Amino acid sequence: MNILLISPNTLTIPYPVYPIGLDYVAGAIGDRHPVRIADMLTISREELAAVLKDFNPEIIGISCRNIDNTDASDSAYFLDDAKNLVAWLRKRSPAVIVCGGSGFTIMPEKILAELGADFGIAGEGERFPLLIDALAARRDPAEIPGVISPAGSSGKPLPWQGRQVRRLSESPHSRYYIQNGGMLNLQTKRGCSFRCIYCSYPHIEGKTHRLIAPQEVAETALQLQKTGAKYLFFTDSAFNSDIRHSLEVAEALKKAGLSIPWGAFFAPIRVPENYFAVMAGAGCRHVEFGTESLSDTMLTAFRKPFRASDVRIAHRQAGAARIHVAHYLLFGGPGESAETVNESLDGIEQLERSVFFLFTGVRIYPGTSLFDRAVSEGKIGSKTDLLRPVFYQPDGIGLRTIETIIKERAASHSNWVTGSGGTLIADTIRNLHRHGFAGPLWEFAAA
Repeated sequence: MNILLISPNTLTIPYPVYPIGLDYVAGAIGDRHPVRIADMLTISREELAAVLKDFNPEIIGISCRNIDNTDASDSAYFLDDAKNLVAWLRKRSPAVIVCGGSGFTIMPEKILAELGADFGIAGEGERFPLLIDALAARRDPAEIPGVISPAGSSGKPLPWQGRQVRRLSESPHSRYYIQNGGMLNLQTKRGCSFRCIYCSYPHIEGKTHRLIAPQEVAETALQLQKTGAKYLFFTDSAFNSDIRHSLEVAEALKKAGLSIPWGAFFAPIRVPENYFAVMAGAGCRHVEFGTESLSDTMLTAFRKPFRASDVRIAHRQAGAARIHVAHYLLFGGPGESAETVNESLDGIEQLERSVFFLFTGVRIYPGTSLFDRAVSEGKIGSKTDLLRPVFYQPDGIGLRTIETIIKERAASHSNWVTGSGGTLIADTIRNLHRHGFAGPLWEFAAA
């Protein structure tokens, strides 16, 4: 069977992000079937039409990575574009259309119905070959755990325990990212051991770590470097959620001779004093902390495994290692008030040499503790449609008021960015990329 995998994402704010999930789906399929990848950031609809005519796919897989941008102050919804793409494909191809991806997994039945696809895969894409085999044998793919059809499914799958194979190639779509920022990505593990009340990661990937061998991570990093990558970003929910493993990965990268810089998301948890020095020695240039708040009241409400004092220590350690540091903060959770908002803003004023991305509104996802709390408080119903973003409304302060406080305080700080920064930050980063700089570059964009 000819298999066409499509990444429908066209968002480049703050910079284009490589669709790593499709590499794993292609790797799972292997050589058993011809596979092509169509990245809508790199080709037009007209070019996609030519691919359909030339390749004549029998199955089309569409990746739904994000439902929306989770920002109450500047909300953007992405499923309308995906729905339009499915309708466009229906007019030009008789192929079976299958949806999947991290965003799809959050609300698979609802998204399948919204998009009008034939099947969906909840969970990891390595199940795609099982669906192909079922179709080839004329069996109902919905009998496979995790496969959704308009008629239902046989149940939620367990996290994928089989081999994870990434298919790497010097394809046109990878060259686009190399030419526009130089960034490609990879991961060191799946699953998240944290218990944050709002986060969908445990629902998507499972609640326990499945670690990739450090040597394998290093080999993939070298392959990406040989492909032409000038910068690598690790897509783990938190690179250091397993401290020992992250140190072993850093050691493997250094031993392998990786010569390009890299960055990752980190949790500002307690780590050995020399931890970030080890990261820097292995090529780490950017640390993006999922800090969320500098109010212990809010960190407790979010069920974060750290407190404001830990944030300050982690910030100091990363800065001492001469790594660029950014903090992401999230306002509007349970118990938020003017006092806690200002406590966080006061706290970040004490953190030097950093960039701060300040987001208003905590998106409610089904299957999270925040969903259960919002239902119990009567803020939403158990059947509330959450496909379009619904944000938690704290009792002590309105989201608009929070946004006003943040913008007033941020006006005098060039390194405070509300949300992702919009087109202004994106344009600055794009211009730097055109002049040969590689990486996320937020340290310049917010300077």
